[in-house]
Amino acid sequence: MVDSRWVLHLDMDAFFASVEQLTRPTLRGRPVLVGGLGGRGVVAGASYESRVFGARSAMPMHQARRLIGVTAVVLPPRGVVYGVASRRVFDTVRAMVPVVEQLSFDEAFGEPPELVGASATDVEQFCAELRRRVLDETGLVASVGAGSGKQIAKIGSGLAKPDGIQVIRRDDEKRLLDGLAVRKLWGIGPVAEEKLHRLGIDTIGQLAALSEAEVANILGATIGPALHRLARGIDDRPVAERAEAKQISAESTFAADLTTLEELREAIAPIAEHAHQRLCRDGRGARTVTVKLKKSDMSTLTRSATLPYATTDAAALAALARRLLLDPHQIGPIRLLGVGFSGLSGVRQESLFPDLELAMSDADLGTDTAHPGPDAAVPRALDAEDWRVGDDVIHRDLGHGWVQGAGHGVLTVRFETRGSGPGPARTFPSGTDDITRANPVDSLDWPEYVAGIAETTSEQAGDDVAQR
Repeated sequence: MVDSRWVLHLDMDAFFASVEQLTRPTLRGRPVLVGGLGGRGVVAGASYESRVFGARSAMPMHQARRLIGVTAVVLPPRGVVYGVASRRVFDTVRAMVPVVEQLSFDEAFGEPPELVGASATDVEQFCAELRRRVLDETGLVASVGAGSGKQIAKIGSGLAKPDGIQVIRRDDEKRLLDGLAVRKLWGIGPVAEEKLHRLGIDTIGQLAALSEAEVANILGATIGPALHRLARGIDDRPVAERAEAKQISAESTFAADLTTLEELREAIAPIAEHAHQRLCRDGRGARTVTVKLKKSDMSTLTRSATLPYATTDAAALAALARRLLLDPHQIGPIRLLGVGFSGLSGVRQESLFPDLELAMSDADLGTDTAHPGPDAAVPRALDAEDWRVGDDVIHRDLGHGWVQGAGHGVLTVRFETRGSGPGPARTFPSGTDDITRANPVDSLDWPEYVAGIAETTSEQAGDDVAQR
């Protein structure tokens, strides 16, 4: 019976920033921002220490940095690390919850069969054990909400944050829903919210009080009735494993057609960044970048290029997208621009020499496969200016570390991992041979777990080949 079900929503607390603080112990307790570092950069993740200042995800990075001030620590995303951490989190969850509907890197639904008909107290104890296991196994903190369906469970996890549990009893559901802003309802976006506000409908309770016909007239015959059911607390949607997407993309239609290559290059940056954020949430890397160009006559052109490995490196993917653009002077005005990532797979390490991909010439795009030139096999020694804050490195004596600062002929590295505790910082002269790029995953210091993933991935690949 639906009345006896309990759905859980597990949401990792400030996941991207928490993984950075986990693997770089000197950052614990400090205001950490993860996201784009350029002028158009957007915050992908903010630690709770950052949120005290008003910083939050999806905020322009320059605004978040201004709110926090000089104490802000700004790091580029390391999707490969978040992917491995996410996998271990949900491997742990699946040991207790057989079916997990994972929505992203950091959140998922579950419906444990042993909780059917359980009391709220029993559900709370189950959630506490689930959180404890995730923390013990990964060092990361999760908040969990529980209720009669997905909607209530997700609202519960939001109320539980940070680092808590919120079990919403049946008798409390209507009172809770009725008082919430209508935007809190699953499926209500800014456009629908504005429509409802214009009609004086500001809360979920006010939406629930309308007739189904009225809601259908306002929000549409397809989505309106479904949202009306959710507003009334009726949510019988099943929890089921999700199929993995084959492509992740973002696009934008312009108010006025773009007529120059310079305009296209400026427009593609935020679109590529939006697509990259979705890629990071997905937890996989991409090999192929596709640019979609819809002209003013509604015809569509697409161009693609493929790297020799899957990556989550935002700079390399965005640079490849820029090189795929065509000049509107040659093909005509552009009304829509999109960026897509495909060839998705779990990645075990980032490019060890991303500067090589960024230096690819337009001639490399003569076929559908872009690749480093012949010099790639013998990379030059890297100057301090070639490094960026947050890069993972390794020293032959001091071990794994990350770049804290670079420039003016010197490179400062903090040597630490999840397992080391706060480590020492050392400064090296530009072009030192003692420092080389490292696999970011090593900062998690989970050698046995990572080896297990690699073995599983290899077995799956072998199965795929056998099936062909």
